[in-house]
Amino acid sequence: MYDSFVIIAHVAVTTADDYLTRRAPYREAHLGRLVDLRSRGLVVGGGPAPDGRSADVVYRAPDEAAVRRLVDEDPYVTGGAWIGYTVTPFTEFLEPWRLPPLVTDGSRRVTIVEGLVTDPDMAPLALVEARGAGRLLFGGFLAGGRALAVMADPEPEEPLRWFAETGFFAPDSLTARPLLYVL
Repeated sequence: MYDSFVIIAHVAVTTADDYLTRRAPYREAHLGRLVDLRSRGLVVGGGPAPDGRSADVVYRAPDEAAVRRLVDEDPYVTGGAWIGYTVTPFTEFLEPWRLPPLVTDGSRRVTIVEGLVTDPDMAPLALVEARGAGRLLFGGFLAGGRALAVMADPEPEEPLRWFAETGFFAPDSLTARPLLYVL
């Protein structure tokens, strides 16, 4: 589809109020499409919130317009299960070391941590260390001095504590939310 990748972007999705019902007829096509996009390098990973009120997917594409096309063509968008989204490109990104298999039963729970960076020189090293220790699955830095990281721990307390203890992120800015890591 694309010859070169220029950006990696976080897509924060808003779902319909009746998301779980509305997605049902499109779920197989949606998941099959994401697996295909991932096999072609266009999707890094993501999944829905456990309550179904949002989803987070990281895409790789030549530009933001291409990311928007990929999202707009998703069966969940065309079927009305996803009703809105924002695209935020990463300025620096740490790739996952491995791509896990598709899991749709809700058993692979992880935590997304977001917050402000206080030391832009050392924060990337902290994330590299977290990935090496198996804590960070993937993530990086967004414009405005913010970090977004998908952490392996399903409970938010430990990742929040780790980020705060590094001293490279503003503790009062850190937030955590659960994610069902589908792919």
